[in-house]
Amino acid sequence: MLNDKEAVIFDLDGTLVDSMWMWKSIDREYLDRFQISLPADLQSQIEGMSFTETAEYFKKRFELKDSIEKIKADWNQLAWDKYMTEVPLKQGVLEFLTHCKQEGLKMGIATSNSVELVTNIAKVHNLDQYIEIIRTSCDVKKGKPAPDIYLLVAQQLKVIPQKCLVFEDIVPGIQAGKAAGMTVCAVEDPYSANQREEKKKLADYYINNYYEILNR
Repeated sequence: MLNDKEAVIFDLDGTLVDSMWMWKSIDREYLDRFQISLPADLQSQIEGMSFTETAEYFKKRFELKDSIEKIKADWNQLAWDKYMTEVPLKQGVLEFLTHCKQEGLKMGIATSNSVELVTNIAKVHNLDQYIEIIRTSCDVKKGKPAPDIYLLVAQQLKVIPQKCLVFEDIVPGIQAGKAAGMTVCAVEDPYSANQREEKKKLADYYINNYYEILNR
């Protein structure tokens, strides 16, 4: 999987940290403030959107009076406590990052999350010891499944797309990596269990945890 690669680029939620489950809870808690029930189709509608795109979607769909910045700030506040107390790293992450560093591979994060959250999470879990570049979909014109975010991180790592290996946990993210011309490894996550077969079909590789790579 790592043969002939010069860089590894990771999504964050559901890929490096076990956090996808919590966003539905946050959406419900946030909408409760406005006496709005959580729509059954909400998660599928916003999947892959950048943090800003999601806030714009909420504002329009639910006719919220708050500004986009206020919506994002409220989400950051709701998410931070959960990230600090309830969200662990995925199995084998630190060991795999250590291996990549020893092999001289460059590493970056390309996420749809907010820059405030991802930067703090990286510090809390010591990911910043390994990760050179952190970029969010708010840094580009289009979120996933558009390839923009992966192309930006590769450019800033100074590695051509064909030499990059991407790790992703949801279909739009896998599509983004493939559209960027990169090799993609799908990561198992309970949140996207219903997408498992499609993920396997779209990705070049599939893992249940990072130990599987190290033990090959």
